[in-house]
Formats: sequence, structure tokens, C-alpha cells
Amino acid sequence: MQNQKQRKCPKDGRAVLIMGGIVATAGQFTKWYFGVYSIGAGVFVCLLEYPRGKRRKGSTMERCGQKYMTKVLKVFGPLTRNYYIRAFLHLGLSVPAGFLLATILGTACLAIASSIYLLAAVRGEQWIPIEPKPKERPQVGGTIKQPPSNPPPRPPAEARKKPSEEEAAGAAGISGGPQENPVPVIDEVV
Repeated sequence: MQNQKQRKCPKDGRAVLIMGGIVATAGQFTKWYFGVYSIGAGVFVCLLEYPRGKRRKGSTMERCGQKYMTKVLKVFGPLTRNYYIRAFLHLGLSVPAGFLLATILGTACLAIASSIYLLAAVRGEQWIPIEPKPKERPQVGGTIKQPPSNPPPRPPAEARKKPSEEEAAGAAGISGGPQENPVPVIDEVV
């Protein structure tokens, strides 16, 4: 079951922030406009966080449709790559949502994400986009070093004998006499 791809809904602070904003807006809380803000901030953070970054070691599997959002994030350059900027952005987005009870859990999740980004930035990490690798064409003659000298069917390598000097001279056109058949022929007539 673990080898199969499973698509699951994100179960993190972004989804909690969006759901809290929906509850606050639909329930017409006294400060429902913070709920609308939370929905917008949650969607923005979802779009910002959707493309996976390339790992330093190993391989990274790209998410479905990630290449489109990667192009958008590459346009903004250091604003989206730098984890210091992401840390302060998450912290700034979490503050207004903290004024409403329905979105307080999403606010806490964004604040924790901000601290994780700050720790990663201190360690020197940054977001690197996953670039598609150029497809290499297989070279036709690259694997064959020397064409075979015998026509098929070929005996196994151990059974092949190296030509001796006499056979090499015979192949060159010098005849050393009659050839003998290595397999004795017995003629049994009935």
C-alpha cells in the first residue's frame, strides 16, 4: 500500500486557517472580516508552498501541476527563494488572523511554520526549483566497442580457440597441406 501514490488533502495550518476563516465568515462573527482575510491568506500560503523545492542530496518527486507554480515563483526570484523572507511573511500573515477565535489555531500553525523557516534560513537553506532534466538520447554506437568477428551462431567464449600461427598462416593464403577433420566420420551403411 505504501508504494502506491495516494493523493491526500493537506492536513496542516493552511487548511486549518482556511476552514477557520470559512466558519467565521459563514457564522457572521462580530469580526467576520478577519475570517475573509484568513481565507485569502490561507489560499496565498497554499499557492506559495505548493511547489516542492529540490533537495541537496537524492531526488525529489515533483507534485502534479507543480511546474506552472514553479514558473510563477521563479519570476519573483529572491522574494520566494529566501527563507528569511518566507519566515517573516508567514509571521506577518498570522498576526491579523489571531484576532478571531475561529482562526487562532491557523494562526498558531503559521507562527510555528515561521519559526521553522527561520531555523532553516539560519542553517543556510533556500528554496531551489526542480528543473526538468534534458532527455538524453541513447548513443547508438556508444555501447558497442568492436563488432563481432565470427558470424552467428557463436560458441561460448571459453570454447572459442585462439588461432595458432599455422592457422593464421593458412588464413593468409599459405597452405600447409591437407586439412584434417577434427570430428571422426564413421560411415555405417545398412
